Amino acid sequence: MDRFELCRALRSAGVPEAYYEIQDCPHGPHMTDRYFLEERGGLWAVGVHERGTREVWERFTDEDQACRWLHDRLTGEGPPPEPPTPEEMDQLLRDGEGIQRRAREALDQALTEARGRTTEEPRPDDGRTQPPPAG
Repeated sequence: MDRFELCRALRSAGVPEAYYEIQDCPHGPHMTDRYFLEERGGLWAVGVHERGTREVWERFTDEDQACRWLHDRLTGEGPPPEPPTPEEMDQLLRDGEGIQRRAREALDQALTEARGRTTEEPRPDDGRTQPPPAG
């Protein structure tokens, strides 16, 4: 697959053009944060353009590999999880109550933290304005 085939494949898959920037491929407006694919000194770089900075995640000597990498990121759900080993499955089955208890504790902690954030008074330096006084 070359970059032009990649552009066509992403359009066919319904991936919005704003999500990616591919060298030499026509496109509409981009999102501020987006994936990119470009050739740099004989290597194909793929990564993320974020907050005005490009961060290269992978480099490939082959255009096909770079295109497939980006295609997988934009269209796939990722690789399926590895099935547990028989030993891991036995431990999970033995620790069912512990797993549920830890999940409840994590949920309680997250809810407590969320409630705390909603009741905090705004600080003068955080950019929020105070509501007008009632009356």
